[in-house]
Amino acid sequence: MEQPVFKRILLKLSGEALAGEKGGGLDQPTLRRVAEEVGSIHALGVEIGLVIGGGNIFRGISAAASGMDRTTADYMGMLATVINSLALQQALERAGVPTRVQSALTITRVAEPFIIRRALRHLEKGRVVIFAAGTGNPYFSTDTAAVLRASEIRADVIIKGTKVNGVYSADPMTQPDAEFFPRLTYLDVLSRRLKVMDSTAISLCMDNRLPLRVLNMNEPDNLRRLILGEDLGTLISGERA
Repeated sequence: MEQPVFKRILLKLSGEALAGEKGGGLDQPTLRRVAEEVGSIHALGVEIGLVIGGGNIFRGISAAASGMDRTTADYMGMLATVINSLALQQALERAGVPTRVQSALTITRVAEPFIIRRALRHLEKGRVVIFAAGTGNPYFSTDTAAVLRASEIRADVIIKGTKVNGVYSADPMTQPDAEFFPRLTYLDVLSRRLKVMDSTAISLCMDNRLPLRVLNMNEPDNLRRLILGEDLGTLISGERA
C-alpha cells in the first residue's frame, strides 16, 4: 500500500471552490469531484480536518464595505460556511466517507458543537471532520479559523486548495509573467504582502510553526500526489530552501 507522508492534515477550501464554473452557489459535479479527491486520501488512512469558506453564498467583508454592520455581516458569512459544510458532508458520505460537521455557532439540529476532544476522537476513528462557522467570532476570516483548528487538532500541515499552482508575485490569471514561488517563509509572505492568507492567519502559522502548502485543487489527483510525497505547489514555513 502507498504510504502517505502526513498522518493528519487540515484542508482549507474557499467557498468558490464548490461553485464550479458558475462562480456562485453550489455545483453538484464540483462537490462530487472534491469529495472524490478527499476520499482518495482518506482511503490512504490520512486523518482529515476541513474548513470551507462561504464566499460562494455570502461574503461578510464585502457586505460590510457596502454599508452593512460588520458584525452582522460576518455572522451571515459564518452561516454560509455551515451551508457549504453540510453540502460537502452529504457529498462525502455519498462517496462512502464518514463525516461529521462541527460548528463554532450552536446549531445542534444540523451540526455538532465544536468540542476539541470530540473532534480528535472522530479523527482517530477515521471520520473526516468539517469545521464550520469560522472561529464563531466576527472580524476573523476562515483562513484564521483554518489555522486555529489545525493548531488545535495538531495537524502536520495545512493545505490550502486554490485554482492556481501555488503562490505568485501577482495574479497569474491576469499577469502571465508573474513569478512563481516554490518556497517562502512566513516573513516573506508578510513583508511582500502576498495574497495567500490574511496576516492574522500567517502570523498564527508562524507562532505555531505550522507549515502551509498552497496547491492547485483544480488539477485532478494533485491532493493525493502531495500526500504521497510529491513536491507540488508552494511550501510556506519558517525555513528557507
